[in-house]
Amino acid sequence: MSTSPHAEPPYPRPAYAWYVVGVLMVAYTFSFIDRQILSLLSTEVIRDLQLTDSEFGLLAGLAFALFYTLLGVPIGIAADRYSRRGIIMTGIAVWSLMTAACGFTRNFFELFLTRMGVGVGEAALSPPAYSMITDYFPPKTLGVALGTYGMGIYIGSGLAFIVGGAVVGAVSGQMVPMPLVGEMKGWQATFIIVGLPGLLVALMMLTVREPYRRGVQRSGADGAVVSVPFSEVLVFVRKRWRTYGAHFLGFAPLSLIGYGSAVWTPAFFYRTFDQSPADVGLIFGLAVLIMGPLGIVAGGALADRWRRNGITDCYLRAGALAALILIPVNVATPLMPAPEYAYILLFPGAFLGAMPFGVAPAAIQAITPNQMRAQVSAIYLFTVNMIGLGLGPWLIGWMTDSVFGDPQDLKYSLAIAGGFTGIWAVLVLRSGFAPFRRCVKEAEAWAG
Repeated sequence: MSTSPHAEPPYPRPAYAWYVVGVLMVAYTFSFIDRQILSLLSTEVIRDLQLTDSEFGLLAGLAFALFYTLLGVPIGIAADRYSRRGIIMTGIAVWSLMTAACGFTRNFFELFLTRMGVGVGEAALSPPAYSMITDYFPPKTLGVALGTYGMGIYIGSGLAFIVGGAVVGAVSGQMVPMPLVGEMKGWQATFIIVGLPGLLVALMMLTVREPYRRGVQRSGADGAVVSVPFSEVLVFVRKRWRTYGAHFLGFAPLSLIGYGSAVWTPAFFYRTFDQSPADVGLIFGLAVLIMGPLGIVAGGALADRWRRNGITDCYLRAGALAALILIPVNVATPLMPAPEYAYILLFPGAFLGAMPFGVAPAAIQAITPNQMRAQVSAIYLFTVNMIGLGLGPWLIGWMTDSVFGDPQDLKYSLAIAGGFTGIWAVLVLRSGFAPFRRCVKEAEAWAG
């Protein structure tokens, strides 16, 4: 076996490369619409299914995150070996159908199972997408490219709140006639309405070409590229545990407060200020839709600029900076005395909360050999999403139920979580600066 670099074709035309990012961003947008729509339906779902806050937190978090995280690693392995485009197409179709299936559920158990199905489908998107984008763009523009793809998080979440809020406001408490299936409750019809259009996005992937796999690749005696086993990937990561550990566990708390706030912010405004779902959905959705994309691109652009200036720990540094500034914003927002002030703080909160999540995947690509990238990305997503998505919504709901014992005290749960996660992120990311710089030098030697 050898790991010497092969002669590579030039990168694809920038126009087509950005088109691919656009298609993947649309897919990511739909994934977050399907993932987040449950948050805006919280009041009706909790009421109709007679749930506690902790149980709803499990539906919004763990039910989705369980298979989303567990399947990420085997899907990452497959993406390092097989067609990344085909894996993504299949995943889009699965999560779209399972989102629609949520509309037919009648109890906690059934909704838990269908939410798990949504997670199964969405697990097939990001590991192969990160790998594909890395093969379409040169390193100096990778941060912006991955940040642009990551905009789908915020476009999807924003549209979920805006459109979902309008739908919930229109059908709340009503029975909605649906073709073929008859009348359904408003929240059930909403799942079907937002789920089925994703099948059209799956067809869009037919216009995307599988890119050439770039960088140092393992080859056999005949020169053919061969796959790297997952056991070897684990050894690679374990030898660099200070770098990958700081990365995985530093970005995880930012994911925790991001997902936790996204799930519980609509309920917070309703319980604390008696705001309607339509009003909350519109303003919160606009904050996420406008400031989220700006934040994630700004984070990527800042890291790219630092890297051009020789600051090689730029990705972790950008994440730590955003986390530091985010602490007072996240603590203050739920403690505001009037809804207008809380609404205003949603905008800088969305910007700062988005900044780390373009640079986080770019950091992995910068220090990981090509045929390990999707697998290492899957390990990152497993860690970040099990902590962030799996625990975030549940933890805030549990604090409200078990620590404060009053649904009206949700605001204190959000404030405590906002402060704790920010401090955690800053300290852990800071510990990884020097190890990350060493890994960058090692990666440059490989490319040699």
